[in-house]
Amino acid sequence: MTRPAAPARFIATHSVLTLDARHPFAAKSLVDTQDMHRTVMNGFRGWVEDGEADARSQMGILSTWSVDLKAAALVIVVQSRVPGDWSRIPRAALTSQPRIITVDRTFRPGDVVEFRTVVNPVRSVHKEAPSPDRGRGKLVAHTRPDHVKEWFAHRLQPEGEPRSGPKGIVRIGATADPAELAVRMLPTVSSAGSHKGLRIVRAELRGKLTVTDPQALADTLAQGIGHARAYSCGLLLTR
Repeated sequence: MTRPAAPARFIATHSVLTLDARHPFAAKSLVDTQDMHRTVMNGFRGWVEDGEADARSQMGILSTWSVDLKAAALVIVVQSRVPGDWSRIPRAALTSQPRIITVDRTFRPGDVVEFRTVVNPVRSVHKEAPSPDRGRGKLVAHTRPDHVKEWFAHRLQPEGEPRSGPKGIVRIGATADPAELAVRMLPTVSSAGSHKGLRIVRAELRGKLTVTDPQALADTLAQGIGHARAYSCGLLLTR
């Protein structure tokens, strides 16, 4: 008889930043994804040595953002293992003080949670027949909602299934009915600065997840899903 998976605890800090989208500071982050990355990372100076390649992952930094053009409001949610310092954001750019939330949640098998995530849904494409000694092929983005839903479904983890799926896909510790997932394609973001040519296709997914592997889900919450996690993709928000 298989023993049920043990509960798992997830702890992190969420910083919720609400900015005036018309302010030059916020407007620049909206039009250049590399600038958005800098806005997020500038809240964590001093925690690791300058120039470390894995600084973001060491501090557990993930982010997501949304904009309401009618209200001229840009809302950025930043998750981290360490507290952020948002004093470098111009006061005139903020419509309210940053809200800091301590997330401390225990997940158990069978728990049902609502979720939202913005992902960069890409697949690896090889021009030639695949072989074990070849590296990753060219990353090509899914641009249709049904394909994005299929991309996410591959990462679901039915009860009793291992954390690693076919082709080494890392599963998220929860399952769902793909037919009930809501998918919305979001505008592609890009950079015209030092990362000229950078273009990131994004899609938003919403729905309900049933926990099957609590530790795998906690790891997913901490590490994110998919690619472009440095550019506000991959953060899984639950409630």
